[in-house]
Amino acid sequence: MPQPNKPQQNQNMPAIPADAKNRLLRMRGGQGVKPLFTSDLSVNEFLLVKEAGFDPVGMVVGSSIYHIGFQYANMTQNQELGVLTQAMYNARELAMARMEEEADTLGADGIVGVRLDVGRYEWGENLAEFIAIGTAVRSRDGTSHRTPLNKPFTSDLSGQDFRTLLAAGYRPLSLVMGSCVYHVGTQSLGQWFRQTVGQNIEMANYTQAIYDARELAMGRMQAEAEGIGADGIVGTRIVEASHGWDTHVIEFFAIGTSVVQTRADHQIATPQMVLTLNDPS
Repeated sequence: MPQPNKPQQNQNMPAIPADAKNRLLRMRGGQGVKPLFTSDLSVNEFLLVKEAGFDPVGMVVGSSIYHIGFQYANMTQNQELGVLTQAMYNARELAMARMEEEADTLGADGIVGVRLDVGRYEWGENLAEFIAIGTAVRSRDGTSHRTPLNKPFTSDLSGQDFRTLLAAGYRPLSLVMGSCVYHVGTQSLGQWFRQTVGQNIEMANYTQAIYDARELAMGRMQAEAEGIGADGIVGTRIVEASHGWDTHVIEFFAIGTSVVQTRADHQIATPQMVLTLNDPS
């Protein structure tokens, strides 16, 4: 199973904008300036992150507008489109790297609640913006929670899940992902009628294509987690989207938060019933 190549972060990657760096430095405070944090956490998430021993220090953003090339595919063949897979992988990695650079500027230990989105603009038919957004946090006890490569940890867990994970004896290590852009082969009208008219039957060609594509994405995500020494992955999601391509071209994108254990005794809090006092109307 070929693994997409990660882009070199110092190659063809412009630094974060000067305005962003100035904003982040002002948020750190000093020289008579009071520190100020920003966050996209909800109030409940904010308070639970604080209870877990971390202080939000700022919302961080990374962006990459990427030109996605063209790749020919045999209309009747199931096959991965490696050029498109690599483009989707590279663009997300560039956005993530810039988000992590902003977190470094804030002196953060990690980033929680990371969201990865893909958007398009009318003025660029083959262009897509990949954007990574999250809230940078710093441990209050001074203990480093950074990765073995001395980068901020990244996690798409909510504030509630982040706090629960820490309390149970695990900590997030890094967002891990796997991508596979796949062409699902078409069938001729004659083949379709011969197989389907008057009978219930599995469409084995389509089943196999979708199955193969998901497995490639899942396997690549798993390989990333193994490569950084994770104990497991939580919150895994598989997202399927065509991103404006032909209807038979689909990206299967697997993403989750890799974790490592911090202690052997994992004490799980007993669930408690909570009654809301909010007006249901």
